[in-house]
Amino acid sequence: MNPQPVTLSGPFVRLVPLTLDHVPALARVGLDPELWRWVPTPITSTDEMRAYVASALDEQARGLALPFAIVETARGEVIGCTRYANIDVKNRRLEIGWTWLARAHQRTAANTNAKRLLLGHAFDELGAIRVELKTDALNAKSRAAIGRIGAVQEGIVRKHSITASGRVRDAVYFSIIDTEWPAVRRTLDARLAQGTAVSTVTATPQV
Repeated sequence: MNPQPVTLSGPFVRLVPLTLDHVPALARVGLDPELWRWVPTPITSTDEMRAYVASALDEQARGLALPFAIVETARGEVIGCTRYANIDVKNRRLEIGWTWLARAHQRTAANTNAKRLLLGHAFDELGAIRVELKTDALNAKSRAAIGRIGAVQEGIVRKHSITASGRVRDAVYFSIIDTEWPAVRRTLDARLAQGTAVSTVTATPQV
């Protein structure tokens, strides 16, 4: 497993390697407070968005993450961000997260397409045997969304992190393993064929 920057293309979105050049476009659509409701450290300014992207690129340089800008296929506009994170090459596992979409693109097929691209690349190209996802235990919409993708809830990690507000957050962990991927792929492909979304999207919490 050797994750490297790559463009992943689908009918509704493209995932392109994240760069600092994406900061202005991300700031235009990503400073909505509701997007960061469940994230330990919200992004409230262009400078904070730049620091967010720079942190992702630093983790990429250290082999820990592979971040993407989400681009709407039809218009070529940046509409959000996502990444592989916590990459463990030796054990062939990684996490999909740090995902957020502009509110205008929530409840659309954009997130379904992004997850299909990321999961497909992880299992079919990188040879991952496990993909993890997690969310705030209080984020009912995100928990339901991850479950509908076909991920299996494994448990709750108590007092996982402290948010900027001082709230101590429990995290719910899910996973998809390689033997489950064919069934998950069929579900996602059926959704995309209908042009429908799996569910509402909210920002996936940062570690």
